[in-house]
Amino acid sequence: MNDADLIAACLRGDPRAQRQLYNQFAGLMLTVCRRYLKRQEDAEEALLLGFAKVFRALPTFRQEGSFEGWVRRIMVNEALMELRRREPLHLSFEEFAQPENLAATPATADMQLQADELLALLQELPIGYRTVFNLYALEGYSHLEIAETLGITEGTSKSQLSKARAMLQRRLVLSTAAR
Repeated sequence: MNDADLIAACLRGDPRAQRQLYNQFAGLMLTVCRRYLKRQEDAEEALLLGFAKVFRALPTFRQEGSFEGWVRRIMVNEALMELRRREPLHLSFEEFAQPENLAATPATADMQLQADELLALLQELPIGYRTVFNLYALEGYSHLEIAETLGITEGTSKSQLSKARAMLQRRLVLSTAAR
């Protein structure tokens, strides 16, 4: 069943189609939620709340662009809402901008990490860095969109992204060296 047929069946209230939609996207969307939320339970909560919103908002999907992208945007927004409920979103982490916390060694192409290792490295980032990095690098938001979404300036978004990249780069080097 393609996305259009699946959506149509869900709109008719077909429980099998609803289950199929959930099963089709749940794994990927849980990964999206986990990138923002440290605790598995919080990510699962965001996932369930996000799917509730997906099913409620399904009549508004205009079939313009990717259905997966539409679902992803709902999940990102839900993860951000859960993040705000769980952890205050402070985007000024000057203590992490110290030279010893920034990358000193350029990353190399041969750094091979498993997805769970990358997720662990992302989870180690301060919440502000992690959130901006995820929105920009993984979700494709612009700095303007990030600024509007998080209530910060574009400059703060750019600064947080730069610091996140530097910290990730340093930790990748350290992680690879430890192997």
